[in-house]
This record gives sequence, structure tokens and C-alpha cells, in this order.
Amino acid sequence: MTRCSRRALIRGAALLPLAATAADALAEPLAARYFPRHGTYAHSTVSYDLRLAYHPARAGLDGRARIEAVANQRLDRVELDLSQLTAHTARIDGTRVRTRQLNGKLYLGTPRPLPTGARFTMEIDYRGRPRPVRSPFGQIGWDLTGDPHDGTMVASQPTGAPSWFPCNDRPDDKAAYTFRVSVPQGHHAVANGTLLESGRTGRRTCWTYHHPGPMAPYLAALYTGRFHHDHGTALLGPDHPPIALHNAYPARMAKDAAHDLARQPEMLRAFSGHFGRYPFEAYGAVVVDAELGAPVENQTRSVFGSNHIDGQRGAETLVAHEIAHHWYGNSVSLRDWRDIWLNEGFATYAEWLWSEHIGEDTAEEIARAEWRSLRDRPQDLRIADPGQRRIFDDRVYVRGACTLHAVRRTIGDSRFFALLRGWHDAHRHADADTAAFLAHAERHAGHQVRPLLNSWLYEKPLPRLVA
Repeated sequence: MTRCSRRALIRGAALLPLAATAADALAEPLAARYFPRHGTYAHSTVSYDLRLAYHPARAGLDGRARIEAVANQRLDRVELDLSQLTAHTARIDGTRVRTRQLNGKLYLGTPRPLPTGARFTMEIDYRGRPRPVRSPFGQIGWDLTGDPHDGTMVASQPTGAPSWFPCNDRPDDKAAYTFRVSVPQGHHAVANGTLLESGRTGRRTCWTYHHPGPMAPYLAALYTGRFHHDHGTALLGPDHPPIALHNAYPARMAKDAAHDLARQPEMLRAFSGHFGRYPFEAYGAVVVDAELGAPVENQTRSVFGSNHIDGQRGAETLVAHEIAHHWYGNSVSLRDWRDIWLNEGFATYAEWLWSEHIGEDTAEEIARAEWRSLRDRPQDLRIADPGQRRIFDDRVYVRGACTLHAVRRTIGDSRFFALLRGWHDAHRHADADTAAFLAHAERHAGHQVRPLLNSWLYEKPLPRLVA
């Protein structure tokens, strides 16, 4: 998610409990997480196949989720996250099982205990009128767009994914996804990955997308409505496979949106040089018919509000920010939300690198200005552990970017960009935390940088931008 950037001029039947020994084994990692009620370590997900029918006239959703998973311990029940929607039937490995829903959780009894390491398949039929879920950051997840409200959007970061499908809602539980979305004729659907096909059946059209991922649940996206589609190919270099490019936006905004998003291929090329090979098979943006406080970096599909399009590239730094998240945030994922500076500090620094690339302010000039702004604000935040309610504090973004610039000034450009590329290479399609980054920096910087990083990440007073 992008901060509201000053530089971008944004306005704006009873089931058996888990065995005691297994519960004890899970208690420590769960208790240490920022959102311990979301997700479980009892299983890991391999893939989601979501078959969804959306009915705009009644804002209703009928869904079937087919979820492949692996048991990380002996299971007498399976726990998923699902909010406000009703699961009416469920099966595990083809056998119908009992369900129970309570406090945003969906529990499935198993037909027999699943041993550690067992691979199993869940099929869940569910329905309802999806709507946003409450969070410390307001309403997140599924929402309506357009006037009249016949479109939908998803902005799930950090815990909104259960508003529209049953999932293991952890940022480090990554899987492959297939979306088969039925909407009325004349409506369109856009989701993560590549469009495989779209076809009419009666008065409805089914849109099928696939993304091999791996992808965390909060990055899964679905947008329905009436869109103009632009398809193309981004060529990132002779040693890089072509990237499918797909943008979608309301037809009335087509000219301005095409202009404002035109430099996406150049951004992908520039960041591939800085960060390493682009990690996915596709990229694109969706502009929804609604004003958003900030864009959202759903994997392979950045999302912008109508207020981010002006025909003059007034929000282009935000386009760069969301693209950069595909390396840092989507490919290299968070182990837990306390480490969000690894997403947002890196993506904010990418804004500064884009400014350099197009000959505007240098990262040095921007860092100095942002440091002065930070100096005049309260010094009461440790960005490597900001607290659950402050993960989207603007200072996490800016101080995170300044942290990277301080490292760059200390070790020089050659070592710095090699460090960034090495960080992505080491954790590509996996997850990591701040401790791992500190160890990585120590190995690759050629300097003693741990004291510098500790002062920026774990101490409240603002360090100087060292020479």
C-alpha cells in the first residue's frame, strides 16, 4: 500500500479442539504475531481454485473454493478464515464434513485424522453479501464501486482477504491461484495473473485467470465492473522473458489512464536493473470507479482510484511505488506485519530511484528533505516494530527509505545495489524478516553496517544521514 505521498500530490455440531501438544507448539509463533487471530500454522496452502458468481443487482456472491493444503501437524479439524459469508457445505478429500463458523473463523471437521505431512483437498461452497471487514485502519476487503454501485473491488491489506474467500490469512502462507468469475453480460472481471479465457454462457460471462504465484491471501484481487482493457507486452531485456501487460480502467478515463500508465514498461526495466529479474509472469493496473485514499499493490495487479488519474502523470511516483512492491512485498514477503518497513521503506525508496531515473530530484535531495521533515515530527516510533496500529504510519515509509539511503551513502552505489539484488535473489518467492535483512546486509555490505541499521530500525531518535 502506498502512503498518501506529499510528493505525489494526493488529496486525498461441535468439533474436537486441537491436541494440547499441537496447541502448545503453535502458541509461541501465534502470540508473537501482530494479528494472531488470523491464519494458522497447522497447515500450509498449496493452491486456491475460486469459482465465483457475482450478482450486482443484489450485491450477492456465490462461491466454491477448492483448496489444496499440507498438514503441518496431526489434524482433527482444519481452521480457515472467513468473515460474514456463510459456508453451507464442505468436503475434505471428497467426503462431506461438518462445519462451524465463529468470530471470523471457519472450522472443518476431518473425516479421519490427517497425519503430519498429509496433502489434502478442501471444497467449500459459500454464499452471502460480501462487505468490508473492520480493522484498526478502517473498513478493508471487499467493497462496491461505481455509480450506481454495480462494480466491486478488493483492498485486503492486511487482513481483508476473508471478506470474500476462505483462506489461511497469513502473509507468509503463499499459494497458486485460479479465479473463474461469472458476471452478467456487459460486466467484466479482472484478477491476478494472466487471463486464460472469457466466454459467454446465457446472459453471463465467465472470466478465468491463473497466477502460479506463490501469493499471500491479502494480495489476491478481484475487480468487477465495466472496463476498457489494454493488452500488451513489456520487453525487459534480451535475457528476460516478455511480461504480459494488462491494464483496465473505466472507458471514460481511457485517454488519461493510458497516458498516466504509459511508462510502466520503462519502470519495469529500470527496476529490473536495480533489483534483479522481475519475479512474475504478468503485470498491469486496474483503475476503479471510486476515489481511494491510496493505491494498493495486489500481486501482478496494482490498483488505483479514479483520483489518481489526471492525464498529467501527477501520481506517477505511486505507479513506481506499486511496481516496486512486486520485488519487495510480493515476491519477498513478510514473515509478520511488524516487518512492514521491508515492504514500504523499499517501495518508497523506489519512488526516489524513479525520480533519479527520469532526471528529476535525486535520491540524495529527496532523502535530505524527507529527513528534515522527520526531524520535526515526534521521535516515538521504532520502525522495525512499530506496533500493530501503526504499521501504516507515514514515518515507517519515509524512515525506511532513509534507512536504505543511509546504507547507500555508507557503502557506495555498487555494493548497495548488489545488496538489494542479493536480498531479492536470496528470498525470491519466499518470506523474510528484519533479522534476516540485518544478517544479509552484514554479509554483503563490505562494511560494519549493523550499528547503523540498528539505530535507524530499532531506536526512536532519528539518526543523522551519515556521510
